[in-house]
Amino acid sequence: MTYLAKPKFKHPSIETNDLGLSHRDYEGAISTLCAGCGHDSISSAIMRACFELSLPPHRIAKLSGIGCSSKTPTYFLGQSHGFNSVHGRMPSVLTGANLANRDLVYLGVSGDGDSASIGFGQFAHSIRRAVNMVYIVENNGVYGLTKGQFSATADTGSKSKKGVTNLDSPIDLAAMALQLGATFVARSFSGDKDQLVPLIKAALEHEGAAFIDVISPCIAFNNHEGSTKSFDYVRAHNDALNTLDFITTKAPIAVEYPEGETQDVRLHDGSTIRLRKLASHYDIADRHAAMAYLHQADTSGEVATGLIYMDEDAADMHSRLKTAKRPLNAMPDEALVPGAVALAKINASLR
Repeated sequence: MTYLAKPKFKHPSIETNDLGLSHRDYEGAISTLCAGCGHDSISSAIMRACFELSLPPHRIAKLSGIGCSSKTPTYFLGQSHGFNSVHGRMPSVLTGANLANRDLVYLGVSGDGDSASIGFGQFAHSIRRAVNMVYIVENNGVYGLTKGQFSATADTGSKSKKGVTNLDSPIDLAAMALQLGATFVARSFSGDKDQLVPLIKAALEHEGAAFIDVISPCIAFNNHEGSTKSFDYVRAHNDALNTLDFITTKAPIAVEYPEGETQDVRLHDGSTIRLRKLASHYDIADRHAAMAYLHQADTSGEVATGLIYMDEDAADMHSRLKTAKRPLNAMPDEALVPGAVALAKINASLR
């Protein structure tokens, strides 16, 4: 009953983070999505990741476009900044906000229709410009709001709920992100929180364009036999590259792994992603190998999940453009309006 407000009572022994906040402080409104929707699991993973990182909710900006996926920011981080843009235009709005205020943590939430169709160009340019953000696509392969038509990520040969076969080639957004220069690329499954939460935590701490493609079954229109985005199909064809732990500089933890090669990856703030390689030959620092592996997995009918690629020495849009370190809303008038002499110098330099 989504019209009922969430109770404000908190148990006195509820778990809190370094800020003294509980998980409830990272929640939003009650979800109005279909019961069992994979998107709600992604929202839960986002809340858990932000809680465990002790991120102040008011320092997070969440942005979305149009679609079932783009409704989800209403259901998490209710105390954060939020902007629901028009269909496919979320990346441009996020880029503009990031240029104006680099001090916020930017979280873009989109869907396969929002990013792989009408917003495909917007997606491409935000990635290649190295906007410092976490870009999450909740990928279910259908247009859920308009009753289950194939989206641009639907696999060739997959069947709709009515039995229609998709004849078009799919767009692999993770492969596109690699091609466009994203410095953190991952894929996960909404039903695998043990993998998804550490990936989101690592992406939030990454400096640069971080992209996560999350297969998120549509319980109403794309969870049947013949779909390659269903719960059963992804569980049966999951090709996990690695298992992950995220280790912060504040609270290092000891971890033990069964036999298998491990790899520690340092982030710009000193945190560490610890990977246990399931594909022992796989190197997350090799962009070309990552592209080849995604193609190999697709050819084999597998869904490659985990951390696919990461550049430890990534630079974001602000470092490339050498922008001011101070947000525009914190600058004094003399910095924002330097006068006619300064403007004349700028104009002269462009001649």
